[in-house]
Amino acid sequence: MTISAGTEPSSSGQGPRNRSRFANVAISGVTFQAGSAAVDSGTIMAALVHQLTGSSVLVGAVTTILRVGWLSPQLFVGYHAERRGSSMGYYVVGGFGRAACIGLLSLVLAFGAGWSASILAAAVLTIWTAYSFVSGLVAVPYNDIVARSIPSEKRSRLLATRFFGGGVLALGVAGVADGFVGRLPFPASYAAIFGMASVLMILSSSVFVAMGEPESASKNLRQTAFADYLREGVQVFRTDRQFRLFVYAQWFGGLVLMAMPFYIVQASAIGVELSGVALLLAAQTAGALASNILWGWWGDLLGKRSLLQAIALGRAVPPVAVLAIVWFGLPPAQELFLAFLALFFVLGALANGLTIAVIGYLMDISPETKRPSYSGYFNALTAPAYLFPLVGGVLVALSGFALVFSISSAAACAQFLLIHKIKTG
Repeated sequence: MTISAGTEPSSSGQGPRNRSRFANVAISGVTFQAGSAAVDSGTIMAALVHQLTGSSVLVGAVTTILRVGWLSPQLFVGYHAERRGSSMGYYVVGGFGRAACIGLLSLVLAFGAGWSASILAAAVLTIWTAYSFVSGLVAVPYNDIVARSIPSEKRSRLLATRFFGGGVLALGVAGVADGFVGRLPFPASYAAIFGMASVLMILSSSVFVAMGEPESASKNLRQTAFADYLREGVQVFRTDRQFRLFVYAQWFGGLVLMAMPFYIVQASAIGVELSGVALLLAAQTAGALASNILWGWWGDLLGKRSLLQAIALGRAVPPVAVLAIVWFGLPPAQELFLAFLALFFVLGALANGLTIAVIGYLMDISPETKRPSYSGYFNALTAPAYLFPLVGGVLVALSGFALVFSISSAAACAQFLLIHKIKTG
């Protein structure tokens, strides 16, 4: 079976209703983007777990839990959403459920100041795991509903608008978070940050749900059993070269991601104070914000595959930069902090571009009537790749940071070559 380009929304985005949907999706994305920045696994959560445990393995587990949890439910959601011919119900459970999890995490940190560090860390990681799995309920319905609402030629700009507005708001969130970290004791400072994140996520879900679900183009609902659905996914992977190479490229992307939680830990190890974590988050957010116009233009006019290839090559740079800082001598403390601010700026820009490219490309190659299934297949097949940050934590514990950053850079180059094969194949 060959994956063809998805059929576009019939309205082509011209009427007032479609402009309203564009606005709803954008506003929902902006508020979620700001809320998720406040619980970012590579900065805020990594710093929290590092301060609670001092364990590189558990710091690596933060990103692994997030990605594996997020991806795990999607195969089942894709099947059932296609069977029912409706996706919004799954979005409601996931959207408001993840906000509730972060709200609970805020309460635990607020009232757990007197607990032992080990008990508090266990509670934090347990709730984080629940948040990750509940969040996974959102991905398939989000892709399906957005793709049915917004035509392909506007999707990169929609995502860029989401990330630009979310970046602006997230800068404000980072400023508030910096104030919390500077003025409140640990862990109450993090409780306040997560409380703010929960409110923003509730607002995001409310705006998205309020627009309603567009009517599906297909009246033929899936009637096959779940086992047949799984066999169909295996057949797609075996017979469609484009889809298969895209999955392989994402596996190498998981290896690149191995290093992400350890930028903040490496910074701390060579003298950067973790009290500046909110400023590093702000730099990451600013990078995402500044790059949105470029990524939106690139994805819509030059193509999602071209954008994927450029981002893959760019992702080889940050791990090499960290290795260079360590190997060629440390600058004075102030200059070291500025160097990591610049590094997190680049990381934010690259992460944003990757998200725009991957979501947009997956929407484009998925037939509209099978889009929930293809989202489920893709995310299930790529889920194991996100165990790599946990592996990275083990490697850091055994041999230090250099090996992890070296693997990350090499994997980015391999991802670039695979995406090039998609382009020419």
